Amino acid sequence: MPAKGKHRRPKNSSLTRGIVAAGTGGAALVLPVIGATTAGAAPATTHPFLGHKAVAPAAPAPAKKAPTTYSVVAGDSLSSIADQLAVSGGWKKLYQDNRRAVGADPALIHPGLKLSVGKKAPADAPAPARTSTERADRSERTSTPAVETVAKAAPAEKAAPVKSYTNDLDGWIKESLDIMAQHGIPGSYEGIHRNIMRESSGNPLAINNWDSNAAAGTPSKGLLQVIQPTFLAYHVPGTAMDSYDPVANITAACNYAADRYGSIDNVNGPY
Repeated sequence: MPAKGKHRRPKNSSLTRGIVAAGTGGAALVLPVIGATTAGAAPATTHPFLGHKAVAPAAPAPAKKAPTTYSVVAGDSLSSIADQLAVSGGWKKLYQDNRRAVGADPALIHPGLKLSVGKKAPADAPAPARTSTERADRSERTSTPAVETVAKAAPAEKAAPVKSYTNDLDGWIKESLDIMAQHGIPGSYEGIHRNIMRESSGNPLAINNWDSNAAAGTPSKGLLQVIQPTFLAYHVPGTAMDSYDPVANITAACNYAADRYGSIDNVNGPY
């Protein structure tokens, strides 16, 4: 802290008056004689001011979103759940965070399964690289005269054409095989066709109202004669929730056969 300034009072000028008499016709002329002594002015004393720079209060850190739990319902898939809850990283991140609960096959999630949503990412995860567009925006915001070179964005890839299928037994089996391949479910055209012809003769609306399942209130339905509880348990994401739907019925039945027999190709009788 600086020392306090000393204040000095300037000395007042002393005034002496002398009387000088001059003879002027007998009259005395009194003249004032002023003698002045000049006192030096005291130097101006400065008072230093100690300023304090104002510091803006730090913005409060955003509240961390606590992880939540989601209970799987019939018809859910990791992809649909990730889209519904806006999971950063999509279904792959959701599967990574819940791999122990889901198991080795991300396509097999059953109603009632509890999934953790919003799990904190690993601390050592690398920060995403800035795109050329972001760098360009940043260079435009800084008013520098230097000319900056911005890499041209690569042209967007053309979307793959949508594959179409005929609305018959041949088309239903081929569409089911493509969906099964996406989810790692084994099976061949021959194995599916052979079992369909034995179970329903190719009629997607076939229903068994006489066997033990029907007596228990859960009749076998569709091309591969699947009961409703089995259909729901082995339903494949991306297909209809109607067990009479040909593609949904085939994929659910093949998923069940793969779990129990290794593949629909290994089924040669009632299953």
